Formats: sequence, C-alpha cells, structure tokens
Amino acid sequence: MNFIEFLDKAMAGFSGFMWGTPLVVLLVGGGIYFTAFSRFIPFRYFGHAVNILRGKYDKVNDPGQINHFQALSSALASTVGMGNIGGVALAIHTGGPGALFWMWISAIIGMATKFFTCTLSIMYRGKDDAGEIQGGPMYVIQEGLGKKFKPLAMLFSIAGVFGCFVLFQANQLAQIVRDEIYVPNKLFLNSPDLGNLVTGICTAFIVSLVVFGGIRRIGKVAAKLVPFMVVIYLVAAFIILIKHFSDIPDVFLTIIQDAFTGDAVLGGSLGMIISVGIKRAAFSNEAGIGTEAMAHGAAKTQEPVREGLVAMLGPFIDTIVVCSITAFVILISGIESSEVNGVTLTTMAFTNELGFPGKILLMIAVFTFSLTTMFGYSYYGRKCTGHLFGTRYKDVYNWFYIFAIIVASVISIDIAINFVDGLFALMAVPTMISTLLLSPKVMQAAKKYFATLEQ
Repeated sequence: MNFIEFLDKAMAGFSGFMWGTPLVVLLVGGGIYFTAFSRFIPFRYFGHAVNILRGKYDKVNDPGQINHFQALSSALASTVGMGNIGGVALAIHTGGPGALFWMWISAIIGMATKFFTCTLSIMYRGKDDAGEIQGGPMYVIQEGLGKKFKPLAMLFSIAGVFGCFVLFQANQLAQIVRDEIYVPNKLFLNSPDLGNLVTGICTAFIVSLVVFGGIRRIGKVAAKLVPFMVVIYLVAAFIILIKHFSDIPDVFLTIIQDAFTGDAVLGGSLGMIISVGIKRAAFSNEAGIGTEAMAHGAAKTQEPVREGLVAMLGPFIDTIVVCSITAFVILISGIESSEVNGVTLTTMAFTNELGFPGKILLMIAVFTFSLTTMFGYSYYGRKCTGHLFGTRYKDVYNWFYIFAIIVASVISIDIAINFVDGLFALMAVPTMISTLLLSPKVMQAAKKYFATLEQ
C-alpha cells in the first residue's frame, strides 16, 4: 500500500467514524428540538426575515463589520457553491435519489438550528487580542458558558483551522478544468497531475488577491457575485425543468420512494442513505457546523434575534431551492447512474439538456461558486487561527490556505471530501452542544424582540 492509498483509507475511516449515529442524532435531534422549542419561529417570521435582509432595519452606527445582506452573502458564498453543484451529484451518486429527501429534512430543521446558532453569535460576541469584535461558536462558548468550557472552544477552532481548507472546491474546480478544457484540447494528456497543478496554482493566485483583504472585501465581492450567479444558474436550470415539466412528478415520486427503500443504491440501506443526505446537507448549508455563525457574527447589528432570522434563510435558499433544482436536473437528464461523479455528472446533465451553452454556463457557475466559497472559508480559517494563536498569525494562515488549494487540486475527490466531512463533524460537536445549552437564552431574547416588534 502506497502513501496515497493509505491516506485515502485513513480519511475514509476518519469520516466514517465521525459521522456515526451519535453525530447524526446530535444534528437531527438538535434541529428537531430547536424547531419545537422555538415554536416554529423560522417559518412564522419568514417575511420579517426577508425585510431585515432588504436593509429595512439597518443602522450605520450598529457594532459589527458588514451589513445583514453582506453577512448572508458571505455565508452563502461558502454554502451556495460546489455543495450545490458537485455535492448534490455526489449525494445522488453515493446515496441515490432518496438522499435528496434527507437533505430536505436536514435543511428544514437546519433553519431553526441556524436561527439559534447565529442569534448566539451576536449575543455572545467577544473581542480578539486586537480589540475587534468577533463572533462565532468559540466566542459563544467562552462568553456564554465560561472558562470551564474553553476546551470546547479550542476544539472548534482547531477543527476549523483545517476544516476550512477548501479541498473539495479546489479539487472539483481542477476536475472540471481537466475534463472540459485540457482533455478536449489534448493538453497535459501524458501528465494530468501536472495539469491539475497548473490549475491549482492559478486558482491560488486569484483567491489570494481577495482573501488578504479580510471580511470587508470578501463581503463586498460576495454581495456582488453570489446573487448574480445564483440567478443565472437558476434560470438555466428552470429552462431544463420547464422542458421536462411532465417528468417532474415522477422524479419527485422516485425521490420519496428511494428515501425509504434504497433500491437505487447498490447494496444501499436506509441508514446509509440518511447519513449521505445529512452529510451532504451539512456540507451544503452548514447548519449546526458553526462556520455560518462566524460570518453572521460579523454583522452590523445590536439585535441578535434579527441576525438569527436572516441566517435561517440560508438553508432554504441553499438546499431547499438551489440543491433541489440541481438534483432534479440531474435526475431528469437520465444520467444519474453514470460512472462519473461530482461536478462532472452535473456538467453532463446540463450539456445533455442545453448543449454547448449549458456546458459553458455551468463552467462559469463552477468558477464563480468555487472562488466565492474559497473567499468565505478563508475568513473562517483566519478567525479560528486568530482565536488560537492571536491576530498576528492570521496572514500566516492565509499562506497555508493558499498552499492547501494547490494540494487539493492534485489529490483524489475521495480524500478531499472525507477530510472535509470528518472535520465538519468535529466542528459540529462543540457548536451543537453549546447551542443546546444556551438555547433558553435565545428564546428569552426572541420573546423580548417580538414583543417589541408587535407594539
């Protein structure tokens, strides 16, 4: 067994161990608890959340670094991305159509989870060693639970430093460049790894131009790129769905049936399908992982509940809307049983339905979503680094982050996704435990906020 095979096996074992029954119960059970305990706030105040997002309640002098829209855009920059394009394809390939159903369930309860985690990220903001206000699970744990829970905060930051390396995004970007540019033009045919390396170096250079600018630059770039690209992507997908409108009920029925039988998966089981759906949903919308709370913790607001309401829109936009549309396009195209995986499967579906324009559009979407995700995750990793070692080491982290992009471009998709899955699971443990313990504080603040709102 060579080193790569050993690494592949080790990462698979790590991911499998972390995503065992206890974590699934923690995420799903916690989400159900938050939904019931909040008395369905995410659904009752959906319209109010949209008004907050539109800037109706923004105040220039509020503490924080970015406005509500930029905070959600920064969070979506790391969620609306390869998880929606390559991650959904990976879910269908691994868990069959039924995995999408469990992604929906995870997203619905994830809305309540995000409401709680992101409300707490404003309620319990701390200050870094430079005196700047910061939010995120590590500060929530320290400020909300006290010093005796500091090891839990350290665990989150350690997992975040490495878990925020964008291995999957960089890997999938290299894959689509190789499959759609290098191979057709007979470039690097004798050395595909060299081609991937070239892609990785170019990507790292582009990302470095933004990430060294911090959250304000990331927020501004994401606020411009993400909404525009999401609209373009969805328009193309809707064209495909309209073409096959009569097939949609059958596809929906297939998803529901397979969610409880696993017939579409070779050797599949209900437990495996549920696990795949929850993993891919967590990777897609990050509810309960804690990364999203770091972006929303930078929002300019004095109302924690207000930011929690904005944050809860994330899983709806990301998983219920964007992921579902991608999955329906793949399933309607009839190529879900193909041997290909990840972003290549989605590309084939769009190309099959829209021809060459579909391929070009998807490639532009992949480039945009991959890069904006890389912008967002760099901020998360920097924040965890600053918490562990001090703010002076944030720029040092950026160099490791840029180097990881290059490495990710040449490793296998299995190593990339298992590495990220395992560390996301590790981040979820302190995030969910602290949120469960502090959930009564959120409801106290929510009752006060909504009572004032209705006056």
